[in-house]
Amino acid sequence: MTIPRRSLRAAGTLAAAAIVGLTGAVLTAGPAAAHTPTWDVTCTEVSLHLTAYNDKVTNQVTITVDGKELLPTESFGKGLDKTIDLPEHDKVLTVHLSVKAGDGDQFSKEDTKQAPVCEGNTPTPTPSETKPSEPSQSPTTAAPTPTDTPSETASSSAPAAASPSPSSPDLAETGSSSATPIIGGAAVAVLLAGGGIMWSVRKRRTAQH
Repeated sequence: MTIPRRSLRAAGTLAAAAIVGLTGAVLTAGPAAAHTPTWDVTCTEVSLHLTAYNDKVTNQVTITVDGKELLPTESFGKGLDKTIDLPEHDKVLTVHLSVKAGDGDQFSKEDTKQAPVCEGNTPTPTPSETKPSEPSQSPTTAAPTPTDTPSETASSSAPAAASPSPSSPDLAETGSSSATPIIGGAAVAVLLAGGGIMWSVRKRRTAQH
């Protein structure tokens, strides 16, 4: 049995088309299967590992914490490894990852995780807004009223010294008594008389010899 050449050509064309289709499918599925976005969140940091992306296009990644950017939109090629510290917190944080693949939205990734509070990180009490009460004013004490002026001062005239009573006995006479000159004169006279007597006696004795 001979097969017509036209049938062989048709069969060859179908086989070639199938091979090309399979090759394209493999080439297309290869990058799709290779995209690997891996990330982890702890109480202190976010670890990001993006590998096997298509470096022929522009890929982008963004990380936010409670709606605020932790990692601003950053472009990368084949992969990206990054560790980012979380801000200190006393409550659970919501961390969101957004990866935009340049070769199709089917390769992009949106994911959300929670950052727990670290052990021992207790919330700091908020200081009270109330102002401290002002100290009460100290009671005013009335100034002491000046006491009356001292009683009349002692009389400027001191009491006169008591004069001796007329009836008191006379004081003993001293050397300045009025009788002293008389006594002195009598003593001189006695001395002169004695001297005269002695002189006359000596004179008589001299005459007798």
